[in-house]
Amino acid sequence: MLVLLPPSETKRDGGDGPPLDLAALSHDADLGPVRTDLCDELVALAGDRPAARAALGVSQRQDAEIDRNAALRTNPTLPALDRYTGVLYDALDAGSFTRATRDRARSRLAVCSALFGLLGADDPIPPYRLSAGSKLPGSGTLAARWRPALDPLLARIADGELVVDLRSGGYAALGTVPGAVTVNVLARRPDGSRSVVSHHNKSHKGGLARLLATSRAEPADAGAVARLARRAGHLVERDGNHLDLVIPA
Repeated sequence: MLVLLPPSETKRDGGDGPPLDLAALSHDADLGPVRTDLCDELVALAGDRPAARAALGVSQRQDAEIDRNAALRTNPTLPALDRYTGVLYDALDAGSFTRATRDRARSRLAVCSALFGLLGADDPIPPYRLSAGSKLPGSGTLAARWRPALDPLLARIADGELVVDLRSGGYAALGTVPGAVTVNVLARRPDGSRSVVSHHNKSHKGGLARLLATSRAEPADAGAVARLARRAGHLVERDGNHLDLVIPA
């Protein structure tokens, strides 16, 4: 089983790993050329502050994000699972994993990044700023650039194991996973009706990711994922390969 996570815009500073080595990242043979081009473009773009702000969707007060990109190839690295922060990653709480659960999570978790494509949980990366909706000058959308490389890679992965896709829409557009189990978070109102949860869905998806990453169970299909979540106390509704996590409004 592979649990596919979105990244986060917020990232932890620092690190104790060596500078970025793109060839050392997972799936280099498939994704290396796109990674190299995007890294080169981000570093060059950092030299033009107004253009970088426009492309990245940041303000002058966020110029530290541009500084991160300028130092992309020289800053220290951290494992991807430790680099990303924010609501989903707070709920995942990888820092509390035991050695055994960390090993299990390492083999089950991956991150879909706008800059690096598909990352393994322990792939060493520096802090950076690039979102799925960013538009680099003189190039197509990031989805248009990634899909020729990510689509066939994700199809091969999905052909051999179950994929639980917890990505948000913008990151799901970077590459399609045939037959993946998808998840929404719905709020149940007192009258029984449902509404889509927006921001706080990240927390519930992070909790589900933690459950799937650390469980000794090895779900083989959407039904098994739903049963595992229900045993952990979640209210889950299933429609084929799609699951709704239902929470009180």
